Amino acid sequence: MAETYDYLVVGAGLYGAVFAHEAKALGKKVLVLEKRPHIAGNVYCEDVEGIKVHTYGAHIFHTNNTEVWNYLNQFTAFNRFTNSPVANYKGELYSLPFNMYTFNKMWGVVTPEEAGAKIEEQKAEMAGKEPENLEEQAISLVGRDIFEKLVKGYTEKQWGRDCKDLPAFIIKRLPVRLTFDNNYFNALYQGIPEKGYTKMVENMLDGIEVRLNTNYLDEKEKWNAMADKVIYTGPIDAYFDYCLGYLQYRSVRFETELLDMPNFQGNAAVNYTDRETPWTRIIEHKWFTFGKDEDGKDLPKTVISREYSSEWKPGDEPYYPVNDEANGVLYGKYRELADKEEKVIFGGRLGEYKYYDMDAVVASALSMVKQQLK
Repeated sequence: MAETYDYLVVGAGLYGAVFAHEAKALGKKVLVLEKRPHIAGNVYCEDVEGIKVHTYGAHIFHTNNTEVWNYLNQFTAFNRFTNSPVANYKGELYSLPFNMYTFNKMWGVVTPEEAGAKIEEQKAEMAGKEPENLEEQAISLVGRDIFEKLVKGYTEKQWGRDCKDLPAFIIKRLPVRLTFDNNYFNALYQGIPEKGYTKMVENMLDGIEVRLNTNYLDEKEKWNAMADKVIYTGPIDAYFDYCLGYLQYRSVRFETELLDMPNFQGNAAVNYTDRETPWTRIIEHKWFTFGKDEDGKDLPKTVISREYSSEWKPGDEPYYPVNDEANGVLYGKYRELADKEEKVIFGGRLGEYKYYDMDAVVASALSMVKQQLK
């Protein structure tokens, strides 16, 4: 007879790993299935010449949630990395987030008063109108000049749509500061796991049965019969075999190179904000650990990844849900089907078709643990 489990967890990313760890800690028998050849989902890091390479794009942990921060610190120590990206517009370099360095480079202003006045002057074209799209939202925050140089091209490459056709809420997370603070995130806690995200997730899954290279959807009924409950973190439309149509995502393609030099761009992230440069940004992975290996020695080589945004198609990795009205309606219909699945719980970025920062994924998983297990 097939072995049985209290919980079958589909996906060994953050959501699945948190739930599996907590279920095991409470005495439940857990099996984790992962279709990829590795654990850790999109936060997976691989070691290249001593450099922790963020295989599926840069992941910088940041949170104001003390409970989540303390929870993850059971499994890893975080370094003090602070996200201070640079924008490259046709060879001109600007500070991100938008701060006094940005405003000085853009307009020559020196004081916060001068910068504030210039922003207000630029915002005047909105005449107090409530922003109806991303372009109007950006102009209402920082004005036309910064929108044209530092927002428009990057955003249109990232989403594959004109800024006038994107919802306003996407840009609301961009901080604007009349200070020289270069920290992109307004977060109490921030950093990168010292031994990488893969090791952190490995510690979460310690003692739990994990089967890699196993696609749950290929034999869904067989796997469901082996568990009392299923925690499913894959795409919700894939679970239902796309019976109502495909939800839309943006995907990302990476061109990664090992370079025989110690320093390519001097920063972890440089965004290319003009429309003509085909990639959205270049990540230089070694700067997430200040250019040093685990023993604190300087790394003689470097690894860079150019990121290209694209429209998702079946077979691609889904990254960012396209949260427009049409997709919201379609997701609602899939959600109705999901609510009828008595033994399956849908969670995480793909299971809930929701843009989640890492801390929100962990918080959501812990919330589901409380609902299910406590």
